[in-house]
Amino acid sequence: MGIEIERKFLVSSDGWRSVAHQSVRMTQGYLNDVQAVAQGREHCSVRIRIAGQQAFLNIKSRAIGPSRQEFEYPLPLDDARALMNLCAAGRIDKIRHLVRRGSHLWEVDEFLGDNFGLILAEIELSAIDEPFVTPDWAGKEVTELPRYYNLALAEHPFKHWTDLEKS
Repeated sequence: MGIEIERKFLVSSDGWRSVAHQSVRMTQGYLNDVQAVAQGREHCSVRIRIAGQQAFLNIKSRAIGPSRQEFEYPLPLDDARALMNLCAAGRIDKIRHLVRRGSHLWEVDEFLGDNFGLILAEIELSAIDEPFVTPDWAGKEVTELPRYYNLALAEHPFKHWTDLEKS
């Protein structure tokens, strides 16, 4: 069984840009909607992701917080494109920038489209209590806030957020 342990932070400055060593454009769609997951009618999110010329099917448990079950499988690109047409709600369009910081790899997601203006940094860990150094460009931690999960952003994009949701 796959377990993802991930912490998520708002990005507070552009300091990461000069140290990013790779970037890839991604499009994501979900085969289910946030309400079904939030209300417990469905126990996982099911995502299709196209990243460059690669595609994946991803299933994550609906748990809130840093640790969730996660399963990911490669898909033929043509199949992923066809599945995108079956997705619910909106799409996630972003550029993922990779930044090495010590022994950890940070993923900085620069959102485009309806989520333009939102930049999040994520770090995957091997244990919940694994120590890591938070870069100075990583601000407030939002791991426990479901509105920052990509499934939620697809359905209720950043451009529609109130000032209170953005704070």
